Amino acid sequence: MNIEMFQQLITAVTDFIAPQPIEPTLAQALNQQFPANSEYFSRIEAACQAGIAAGWMCTQGAAGRRFGRVIEPCEETSGFSIDVVDLTNIVGPHHHHPLGEVCMVFPITPGALFDAVGRGWCVYPPGSAHSPTVTQGEALILYMLPKGQIEFRR
Repeated sequence: MNIEMFQQLITAVTDFIAPQPIEPTLAQALNQQFPANSEYFSRIEAACQAGIAAGWMCTQGAAGRRFGRVIEPCEETSGFSIDVVDLTNIVGPHHHHPLGEVCMVFPITPGALFDAVGRGWCVYPPGSAHSPTVTQGEALILYMLPKGQIEFRR
């Protein structure tokens, strides 16, 4: 797995979400189109694990909070950036989503939760903000941002 292969894999998701409003009901549509127990969802999770092992994903931070942008917004991803974080029992930095955020949650520790969501999808609408929180262990979160827009609060 390399970045180009990963980008090709994720485009099914970005193509699906691009024409839709980024709102909480999108999570339901994503859970139907790409269920957490599907082969496709597992392929993306395995690709993230392979990218981390190969050293090109989650290249910043330290144990407990590793992160990094994998793909900048581009035509191939319908204008979404792709970031992946590996978090363990942490409350991350508060940030704002000017255009929304779409997240895939992959618990590493059985029962781990991201913002109270287990394996599956969560969606934050435009203008929302949160402190990303992982409880009950470790989880990978792949998040997609329209036009790559995110604003961290100090």
